[in-house]
Amino acid sequence: MTAERIAILGGGLMGHGIAQVFAAAGHRVKITDPSTEARALILDRIGGNLDDLGADRAALDRIEVVDSLERCVVDADWVFEAAPEQLELKQQLFAEVERAAPPDAILASNTSVIPIGQIMSRVERRERALGTHWWNPPYLVPLVEVVRTAETSDAAVAATIALLKSVGKAAVAVNKDVPGFVGNRLQHALWREAIALVAEGVCDAKTVDDVVKSSFGARLAVLGPLENADLVGTELTRSIHSYVLPALDRSTTPSPYLDRLIGEGRLGFKSGEGFRKWTPAQQAALRERVTKHLKASFGAPVPVGE
Repeated sequence: MTAERIAILGGGLMGHGIAQVFAAAGHRVKITDPSTEARALILDRIGGNLDDLGADRAALDRIEVVDSLERCVVDADWVFEAAPEQLELKQQLFAEVERAAPPDAILASNTSVIPIGQIMSRVERRERALGTHWWNPPYLVPLVEVVRTAETSDAAVAATIALLKSVGKAAVAVNKDVPGFVGNRLQHALWREAIALVAEGVCDAKTVDDVVKSSFGARLAVLGPLENADLVGTELTRSIHSYVLPALDRSTTPSPYLDRLIGEGRLGFKSGEGFRKWTPAQQAALRERVTKHLKASFGAPVPVGE
């Protein structure tokens, strides 16, 4: 495996995890963050993750925390941006990156929903610009969506997918630059219907979650929706849709029920109540269940050189 030079912009929740993935796989990583406090925590956070996974702390030796964007990207083969979801901020970052990075470096934005073409609008050489949507936490969840714009070259997409697969990620190509890409469009279509069921009094929030986790959610990791449609038959799928689709929520704006929750100060974990009430102990238990599940399913560290 050739050790690539990876630059990460942003040392927060996603950025430090992305740095960990590449360093654990043997690549040289530079990472920066505009916050001095955030930079000071990066290596400790990654070290804690490695300890939790039982992985080799030698990965930390391949990570350099630097204090400027220019120092971070000056010799990079790949630049992965993991800044907050603010369009203007991301556009400005990539304008600065293009001035400071090598002309052949591939430029990638880790955004969840913002179209990549908008983010890269100030980049001149857009054939090397694309999206890489990692999922949280990036060192445990395997998927990375590689999103091309109308200007992205086939070579940039292929090279990025090959790099990501080499570090153990399940990299997939998204061929059209649409808001939310594939994963978040599917996820939020489900969330829209879940919220509508509660708002219409069909059931309470706990019932929605219990139904998902105890039925189709239990098999989603091994049976995708279109595999399932083929399994039961496309004719049955069409028959079911003729009954259920007319009754599904078709809102194109956020649910008024969400506005009601927000207006009442029910902001989720941060306020102790959202759709459901959450004590600190319940919050900690849920986070722990999710982490344990992801570690058991996907958390084996990628050995260096494989």
